Amino acid sequence: MKVLIAIFLLLSLLNARENPFFPSEGEKELSYTSNDVKKLPSLQRATISLPSKARVLESVTIKYKNLDGSIESKTVEVENRVDWHLPLFITQSYPSSDAAENKSEKKEKVTSSKANINTERNEKIASITNADFYASGKTLQIKTKDELIRNFLLSNPHRIVLDFKKDAVVKASSQEISQSIFSKIRVGNHSGYYRIVIELDGHYRYKLSNTNNGYKITLQ
Repeated sequence: MKVLIAIFLLLSLLNARENPFFPSEGEKELSYTSNDVKKLPSLQRATISLPSKARVLESVTIKYKNLDGSIESKTVEVENRVDWHLPLFITQSYPSSDAAENKSEKKEKVTSSKANINTERNEKIASITNADFYASGKTLQIKTKDELIRNFLLSNPHRIVLDFKKDAVVKASSQEISQSIFSKIRVGNHSGYYRIVIELDGHYRYKLSNTNNGYKITLQ
């Protein structure tokens, strides 16, 4: 009888697991994958368009799903200047032939040329009775003999306002500028001055300086 009681006490002191099919405390459960595989297309090219306020690309973060279904991310520091007119591309494939490569390069060159129009030469984009406007990239030359009395920036849409001293009546006008950062130039008459409004294609700061034959606006 004493032997049976001793055996019972020893058995009760054993640290048995309640369920051997689940990991015990302190053990790490191994990751598992599902047999239900979602069919997804292979990454060809993803395009990201930046807002017009963007000037510097600080970093790029990629969020991805692991084999076990968990979500992680990886960030690459860049810190480069960017032109928001041009899109950013994410790709993991290469053209299968020279023809495809040439086609892709040609498309990107066309996009680049449209975004950087008038960057190499001064081109006359508009004219009014008292002033002519010449654009080159982010620079606008205003050739006029009239005195500028004030200038300021307004938003929605972003536009630069220039007031020139003039007692004579100036004819009101509005000129649309195609494929230019300076998208529209409007002129309005006021008592003692006329106002030129230069609408922009996005968000910019600007610097205004005097020249020998007028004024120069440089966007930043």
